[in-house]
Amino acid sequence: MKKISVQRNISWVFITVIGFAVLFSSCKSTKTIQAAIAKKDTSAVVIKETSNEDSLNIIREAVATIHKKHTDFKTFSAKIKVDYEDSKGKQPGITAFVRMVKDSIIWISGYATVFNIEAFRTKITPDSVIVIDKINKEVQRRSIDYLQEVTQIPFDFSTLQDLLIGNPIFLTDSVVSYKETDAQILLATLDVNFKHLLTITKPQNNITHSKLDDLDITRNRTADITYADFEETNGRVFSKEREITVSEKNKLDIQLKYKQYEFDKEVQVNFNIPKNYKSR
Repeated sequence: MKKISVQRNISWVFITVIGFAVLFSSCKSTKTIQAAIAKKDTSAVVIKETSNEDSLNIIREAVATIHKKHTDFKTFSAKIKVDYEDSKGKQPGITAFVRMVKDSIIWISGYATVFNIEAFRTKITPDSVIVIDKINKEVQRRSIDYLQEVTQIPFDFSTLQDLLIGNPIFLTDSVVSYKETDAQILLATLDVNFKHLLTITKPQNNITHSKLDDLDITRNRTADITYADFEETNGRVFSKEREITVSEKNKLDIQLKYKQYEFDKEVQVNFNIPKNYKSR
């Protein structure tokens, strides 16, 4: 029973990290959040709108900076230590090995740290998701549309790719307001699903914080992503430590520490499903 319990926890973290399904599907209740995430809640910041030419130029420059900081790649591989805590307290962590071929395949192998065994392996393509549960000897096959059905938002392959690589997600150029200080620029954007508050820290102009608030007040979903420990390699600035807090009725804290990572090296994405595994 212990192994099954650990597998459920691993799946919970896995889906959260690559798809935010905990945020968008695990809490189907329409009740509002009982407690705010006080230490990271930037919604209290008053961002004044302005239309003068200087302000518009600052906004244009800030948007250009975001696009310039966008991480592009051909292939990517990483070893990530994943720790998380939910309403029941700190849970067993996992080590995730990630390999990606841009716009083609996301391959992830997850090891249960407590047992040091491979617990799951998954392959995601632009149109499908396959998860091998190695503990319970099961395989799950879903279309990529399943993520949209579960999340009820346009969560696609490119979004998952950006989430793992460290690019901001659900970000548009439709800036509705901003605030600038000596240390940072705050940009607020809006799309059909979210209000998005982005923090750009000076003078490096690194994106250090992203806050997503659901426009659907009956759900009140919230996500906070904090980026830290930046490292520049071959012209790319990469965040090696990230904290993700997701909340609707419940709250989940996730920490990602990238122990190793490489861009544009040859990667192997072999994915063999044992014949004796049951489909589910």
